[in-house]
Amino acid sequence: MASSDIQVKELEKRASGQAFELILSPRSKESVPEFPLSPPKKKDLSLEEIQKAIEENNNFSKMAEEKLTHKMEANKENREAQMAAKLERLREKDKHIEEVRKNKESKDPADETEAD
Repeated sequence: MASSDIQVKELEKRASGQAFELILSPRSKESVPEFPLSPPKKKDLSLEEIQKAIEENNNFSKMAEEKLTHKMEANKENREAQMAAKLERLREKDKHIEEVRKNKESKDPADETEAD
């Protein structure tokens, strides 16, 4: 926009400052850019290009499926290993508890006879 397109009109002065009115002149026909009325036409695809695109899509789908399957198998193996480790720890705990009980039972009658 050129400076000739703008007019500045000073309004009344106030204690808080000044007020201005900007008057913009209407745009001229020359300055309006031309836009195409219809969108650009898409290029027609050949049968070979379509077949290549389908093949690429199929390859991508196969690769994605293989990766997902592999990831799911790895997660399953990790989960099973964690469960096995937890079960082993529980067995060890149960074994320890049973040993403590046996030791306590074997010591209790002896303690009672010694106390008499």
